[in-house]
Amino acid sequence: MAAFADVSLDIDSNHVALVELHRPPHNFFSLELLGSLADAFEAADEDPDARCIVLASEGKNFSAGAELIKGNPTLTSERGNNPSGRHLYDEAVRLFSCVTPVVAAVRGAAVGGGLGLACMADFRVGGPGSRFTSNFARLGFHHGFGLSVSLPAIVGNQAALNLLYTGRRINGEEAATLGLIDQLVDDDEAVRGAATEMAAEIAASAPLAVQSIRRTMRGHLPDAIRAATDRERAEQERLRSTNDWSEGVAAMADRRTPNFTAT
Repeated sequence: MAAFADVSLDIDSNHVALVELHRPPHNFFSLELLGSLADAFEAADEDPDARCIVLASEGKNFSAGAELIKGNPTLTSERGNNPSGRHLYDEAVRLFSCVTPVVAAVRGAAVGGGLGLACMADFRVGGPGSRFTSNFARLGFHHGFGLSVSLPAIVGNQAALNLLYTGRRINGEEAATLGLIDQLVDDDEAVRGAATEMAAEIAASAPLAVQSIRRTMRGHLPDAIRAATDRERAEQERLRSTNDWSEGVAAMADRRTPNFTAT
């Protein structure tokens, strides 16, 4: 097993690479965490024994995205020094640029950027306790992590608009109906096993053929995600100066309905 700062990589005899986030219980984002995740994906790309990746998380939730600070509404992922000048979405582009197929084992919640991370995968497996929400608009914010591209491609444009505009939460059953989950299992404890079985089935195919098919079907995504995240980031930075953004973060922390004023 290889470790990449809160991310591990372990390749089994069926050529399935388990890449796991280790920041329980909610696996909140940081620039370091996403950079380590991209490092692990690239290591899997370079290892001939890895033919499919299972992306999983330790703890209660798949990923709750970026943690927010009440009173000073910034993202915890932006705290501290960042001499590299890199942004979270630079790491997102790296993830979409990797060549090995990915099956996400979505146990618990995939919230905000966590939904974006789940949508980065080729396939998603979930259970009755899986929950998905693009809650950005409920925070007075623009969505990110390339969801402008990935979400409509998975659920269709109209369903994507509904999820983005309302910020509503959907469970595993509705997610499966929309196509956001490719395989819905009956027991949350079975999610990782089912994802591993799906990955093993993919890994049993000829790896050069799978990579070739994937380039045909998904090879456009890195450039599309880069363009989308440039737009998403600019809109997020603009909206973070509004009163609605401050109110949205405060209301979420207080567990109350926000009072937006369009200012």
